[in-house]
Amino acid sequence: MTRTRFSTFAWVVLAFNLLVILWGAYVRATGSGAGCGSHWPLCNGVVVPLQPQIETIVEFTHRLTSGLAFLIVLVLVVWAFRAYPRGHPVRLGAMLSMIFIITEALVGAGLVLYGWTAEDQSIGRVISISIHLVNTFLLLATLTLTAWWASGGERIVLRGQGISVWLFVIGFLGVLILGVSGAITALGDTLFPAGSLSEGIAQDFVPTAHFLVRLRVWHPVIAMLNGLYLLFLGGLIYQFRATPRIQRLALTLGALFLAQLVAGMINLGLLAPVWMQLVHLLLADMVWIALVLLAAANFGESELRQNLPVPATQDSMNAV
Repeated sequence: MTRTRFSTFAWVVLAFNLLVILWGAYVRATGSGAGCGSHWPLCNGVVVPLQPQIETIVEFTHRLTSGLAFLIVLVLVVWAFRAYPRGHPVRLGAMLSMIFIITEALVGAGLVLYGWTAEDQSIGRVISISIHLVNTFLLLATLTLTAWWASGGERIVLRGQGISVWLFVIGFLGVLILGVSGAITALGDTLFPAGSLSEGIAQDFVPTAHFLVRLRVWHPVIAMLNGLYLLFLGGLIYQFRATPRIQRLALTLGALFLAQLVAGMINLGLLAPVWMQLVHLLLADMVWIALVLLAAANFGESELRQNLPVPATQDSMNAV
């Protein structure tokens, strides 16, 4: 019963962190990142801002929810060590989640302290939001694995899995690159909004335009290439991993990515309104989570033991 409650709590922690991530994107999209000035962890030099402006309320709320996220991950770690024995993967997942939520807070603090917020257009901000995005995805991955293992998911085994490991590595790297390009594109849309779709496209190809504007053109290209690869990977897993659970996860990954592509086109057509940016980001996070779950199921111990048949043309894959 205790472990059942823990698994439920682990999924709730994951969901809450998704909400915090979306609120953080709202902070960036509304230009509220400087709502607390250059102070951290204080807000405008005080613990609780008095008579705050709307930007301060938005940023201060994000800090409060981020602090709450840290506390519930801390509870997750303590509970994991009390409920599971030494060497259990749930302990590992919880500890990694704590590490990444700490680094998440540190990167967020750096954005504030160095002034990489609001209307800042520096290369430092681009690098920091890229690091922030990668760290966020790693946090989501470890929280997802913690909840997966707590719900009965098996320990991951990579030895003996052949080229399938590298196929997933490429998939993960592709989604990370896509996420970084999306974060940079969203920043460019926020700082350099276009009056129309044709105007925005024209801006992308002006040689003298700001580098954030010229980088926007690459995001759709990366999205299409990444989408084709994930559909290929999901189809391969669906065909050669006959377990219903893995097939469901492969179908879910494909469906989520197609939904994300559609959302991306709508976002582009509507000139990136804030609400659509949040929908697009949520779908991107869900694609990442689905890929993590598919990999966890694919590399589970029982999958290795089953020694599923491999077609002759895939012998070198040692079973995808």
